[in-house]
Amino acid sequence: MTAVRAPHPGPVLDDHADVPDREAEQGLFGFWLFLMSDAIIFALLFATYGVMLAGTAGGPTPRDVLELRPAFIETCLLLASSFTWGMASLSLKYRDSRARLLGWMAITLLLGIGFLVMELRDFATMFAHDAWPQRSGFLSGFFALVPLHGLHVTTGCLWIIVMAVQVVTLGLDERVKINLLRLGLFWHFLDIVWIAIFSVVYLQGLAA
Repeated sequence: MTAVRAPHPGPVLDDHADVPDREAEQGLFGFWLFLMSDAIIFALLFATYGVMLAGTAGGPTPRDVLELRPAFIETCLLLASSFTWGMASLSLKYRDSRARLLGWMAITLLLGIGFLVMELRDFATMFAHDAWPQRSGFLSGFFALVPLHGLHVTTGCLWIIVMAVQVVTLGLDERVKINLLRLGLFWHFLDIVWIAIFSVVYLQGLAA
């Protein structure tokens, strides 16, 4: 009796669902190196923020300008987008319809845009309370860290649009699949970084 073999959990680009594609693994390894370099940048900014946290210079403190409720909603949006991109990845791996893949990508894009809209609203509220980057060391550290993550999310949203166009025009060839896998790594990386921001900047700042 022949045993049933589960699909390989790694990247698979050909018709053999139990054999990982070596080219995809090599391409993803290179992208992992890029993500590690990006993680180092964020680690340095977290360290800078920690050093600058007490430097309010008589201006607004974290408790004065940070709001937990919007930050929590933004966290939920990003976590939900991570789930929807996971569903898109499953559609890609198990060769579901192209329409289903595009649908999950569209939902992920909408959640990412919702996150950015709420974050911009938070920044506008802070500016209304005279919390500008040049006001203090704390605010300089904050605006060096948090908007950089927002810029990454913006890049991810634009990347989703580009990949959706490629899926429609080029189909799901090997190049498109590898780029979708890279985009998935990038998007999940942004979720991890935001969890760190939410914990270190918002929870710690409001509890101080």
